[in-house]
Amino acid sequence: MKKLIFKKITKDITLFFLISISCVSIIVWIIQAVNYLDLISEDGHSLKVYFLYTLYSLPKIISKILPFIFMISVFYVIIKYELNNELIIYWINGITKLNFVNNIIKISILFFIFQLFLTSTIVPFTLDKGRSFFRSSNVDLFTSIIKERKFIDTVENLTIFVEKKNNNSLKNILIKEKINKDQSQIIVAESGEIIGFENFEKKIILYKGKIINTENNKQGIINFSKFNLDLSKFNTKTITHPKTQEMSSINLFRCLNTINQFKQNNKTYNKDKKFFLGCNLEISGAISEEFLKRFFSPLFIILIGMTSCLIVMTGKDEKSYKIKNFLNFSLGITFIIISEITLRFSGLGINNIIIYFLIPTSIFLMIYLYIFFNNKNLRRK
Repeated sequence: MKKLIFKKITKDITLFFLISISCVSIIVWIIQAVNYLDLISEDGHSLKVYFLYTLYSLPKIISKILPFIFMISVFYVIIKYELNNELIIYWINGITKLNFVNNIIKISILFFIFQLFLTSTIVPFTLDKGRSFFRSSNVDLFTSIIKERKFIDTVENLTIFVEKKNNNSLKNILIKEKINKDQSQIIVAESGEIIGFENFEKKIILYKGKIINTENNKQGIINFSKFNLDLSKFNTKTITHPKTQEMSSINLFRCLNTINQFKQNNKTYNKDKKFFLGCNLEISGAISEEFLKRFFSPLFIILIGMTSCLIVMTGKDEKSYKIKNFLNFSLGITFIIISEITLRFSGLGINNIIIYFLIPTSIFLMIYLYIFFNNKNLRRK
């Protein structure tokens, strides 16, 4: 009987969680997707790249809102049970409030494992996968980034100024292309047009102009009546290299180990030793923070589940029932905020990392001991 009762509350919490996180994550994803429209309007990427990049950001959104949605789910189900007098079934069947709390902790551990899998495996993979579309994408919508009477430097190694623009037709064009560190060329043309081919390569055909080559402070001028500038070789300035949050967990462990090895042998490092065995020592704090975010931050889910159990400590007939529920809910929100705030300072040293680990552990033990020692006085008649 007890197994059936606990199975039902587990099912109710999970169902409410799935419905809630699906709705909220889609709403957040749509809002975020709107913010990413600059990838098309300013960076010149195609709709396909834009859609796939935003789609692969969905797991990160889910991992961010999961603790809050889990807390809402547990609070909602327990309060619903209380108002519908369904909790009486637990107490009639000899289930103590400590047993009830232990079951919620077990449910919290399941969500902790799910969150851990998300943050350590799924999120880094999908973020890196989304970034990979930029690595293989050139300027797909070049015409969308060119504005009249504005210097456009969105494209790497290329600056364009156009006095007039009508669809793909351009008038009075100034283009500066950086060929290498010591050489660049300036192209001035009376007119031009952007042409796209079936293989999606693009180029600008320029008419009646000059090419000014500069190399080691030397200049050479070439006049032309028609000149083709290949655009397929240019990329936008969108970041294409993996960020810390996009590193695989294996590489993250290797980087942490590398940084620890370096610090054991060298107390300080200069700019020449910025990279040590492929790891950027200047962002060692960010790497430590990312490590905690993936493997220790999910621990707060268990603490949040424990906090939600404090609802059963007060009966609905008590005058302070609503106030205590509000305080319990606020306490859960506080723990979520603490998990984010402490994360910002945790990567500064090993002592801070230990403190970050001890915060949820110590609070969990205090709440659990409080319930344990008051268990006999918390039985319902």
